[in-house]
Amino acid sequence: MPIQVRIPTPLRKLTAGAETVSASGATVAAVVQDVESRHPGLKERICDDAGKVRRFVNLYVNGEDIRFLSSLDTPVKDGDEVSIVPAIAGGTA
Repeated sequence: MPIQVRIPTPLRKLTAGAETVSASGATVAAVVQDVESRHPGLKERICDDAGKVRRFVNLYVNGEDIRFLSSLDTPVKDGDEVSIVPAIAGGTA
């Protein structure tokens, strides 16, 4: 079973509307690159020019924030789920 990547609504125009896409790779970075190879433009929305995850994008592997794991070097395996979640800011109480 391949790795499933959950695509947020604002990025679905790059995946022809698909909510999830399949990918392969041993790390989150490899998964991002694999998805980019089939859906050009996605990586630049996730990563900055230095190749790091953009400040207002969160990536999760099976519900765990990769910032608290090994970032883009976080290992993944078949059957895992990678979620791309744009950060939400603003508002008042």
